[in-house]
Amino acid sequence: MPNSKCLQKSEPLWKEWDQKAQKNGLRHQVNAVNGDCYVGQWKDNMKHGKGTQIWKKKGAIYEGDWKFGKRDGYGTLSNPDQEKGKYRKVYSGWWKDDKKSGYGIQFFGPKEYYEGEWCGDQRSGWGRMYYSNGDIYEGQWLKDKPNGEGMLRLKNGNRYEGYWQRGMKNGSGRFFHLDHGQLFEGFWVDDVAKCGTMIDFGRDEAPEPTQFPIPKIEILDPNGVLEEALAMFKKTEEDED
Repeated sequence: MPNSKCLQKSEPLWKEWDQKAQKNGLRHQVNAVNGDCYVGQWKDNMKHGKGTQIWKKKGAIYEGDWKFGKRDGYGTLSNPDQEKGKYRKVYSGWWKDDKKSGYGIQFFGPKEYYEGEWCGDQRSGWGRMYYSNGDIYEGQWLKDKPNGEGMLRLKNGNRYEGYWQRGMKNGSGRFFHLDHGQLFEGFWVDDVAKCGTMIDFGRDEAPEPTQFPIPKIEILDPNGVLEEALAMFKKTEEDED
């Protein structure tokens, strides 16, 4: 008997074309319809691995890690500097789910930058902020503002050490007026010192000492002043909740 062979069923051409169109592995350059450009690794049609993205509209460029189409891992974001004709680094650090998360450095200007922890594109955790006017804040952050324990050192050397809330001095703290040789220790509510004590501190070494030493002064009702300040502080916390 003659041998009969079963013909193999061929796949439709559209399936073959679809498989070839799938982006996996390293691609030299992929251009989007809006003009954006990506060079790097892919997985299942998504940016995955090492890659560089250039956004045409703003000219921004990201170089670093990707995970399933989003910036995830370590990477650097830069913007074009029109004056100098080159790229200026904006952020260098860790990302998660397309947002700054973990340790990173953000550059706000030539002399203003933040180095520390991030969460969901906001400064959160421990960090140090260098301001353009020469001031430096080092301490805890929450939702992009100083919150918790922290120290603000001013350009002239004076500094505040204590508690913060919503970017303002709130709670107990100490302010060192080193230029005048004085130290204030007390309680703050929304950047305003409500009660405390001022003493001479390093007055002999101060560049601009006060004319006379601070005399001893006693408050008639210190407990009442403190209770009023604490009540205002607690009310502020309740309003936030």
